[in-house]
Amino acid sequence: MSENTDKLVVLWTSSDREVALKMVFMYTQNSKLRGWWKDVTLIVWGPSSKLLSEDNELQMYVQSIKGVGVEVVACKACADEYGITADLEALNIEVKYMGEPLTAYLKEGLKVITF
Repeated sequence: MSENTDKLVVLWTSSDREVALKMVFMYTQNSKLRGWWKDVTLIVWGPSSKLLSEDNELQMYVQSIKGVGVEVVACKACADEYGITADLEALNIEVKYMGEPLTAYLKEGLKVITF
């Protein structure tokens, strides 16, 4: 199996809390716990970043996801636009510009799913 075929990138953009709880977080966490994917990255982008900055339950879930080995990163341009960069960094989420990394993931042939 090629290295890129065992990497998953989940692009979370939705401000819908139920999407976060019932799909994004559940799938990313179980993907690592059950070995469905070797490497899992969750990108917090756009409205999802604002939702995460305001919701304690989602913040706790993200810490749980990170605890099982899912890499969690957030888009700096979005976080800056919402004025929440420091809030996300306080959650130990790496906040960086994500346009180029996402483009690289796509060009490398990684599996990318978006919610």
